[in-house]
Amino acid sequence: MSSGSLGELSKMTAPTATERKVCWGARDKYWQCLDETNEDFSLCQKFRTLFEGSCPPQWIKYFDKRRDYLKYKAKMQSGGYQSQESTSKL
Repeated sequence: MSSGSLGELSKMTAPTATERKVCWGARDKYWQCLDETNEDFSLCQKFRTLFEGSCPPQWIKYFDKRRDYLKYKAKMQSGGYQSQESTSKL
């Protein structure tokens, strides 16, 4: 096995419990910043950078999609969205 393959293999290993906690903590701080600034990404850039540096890329992609879904779900449950039919009647 070449050293390049070994490097790629080590990137694919599962994060340790400590690494997971660091990742989740960075995600939580970033999400909290977004919540407190009404989704102002420019004000939360330092937290985004920390988040990206603390988590595997696949996790970042998953967490970004998860946040979008949770925000959408909350709006749906609070009546924040109207169906296509009800908006076309206005």
